[in-house]
Amino acid sequence: MEPDESLSRLRMDAAHKLGSEDIDAYSLDELDARIALCRAEIARCEARKAFAAQHRLSAEALFRKS
Repeated sequence: MEPDESLSRLRMDAAHKLGSEDIDAYSLDELDARIALCRAEIARCEARKAFAAQHRLSAEALFRKS
């Protein structure tokens, strides 16, 4: 197994665990806190994705054949 493949699986396991956790017993306050954390994580992921996309465009422009 390639190192990147192992890391990818680890990341997917964390996301899967979060999505499959039983939340039936959570109170309204706990659900609100969980939603806030999820929204913050989504915002963090979107910011990183935007940065990576811009970085890629910059690299492609730098190395583009004329």
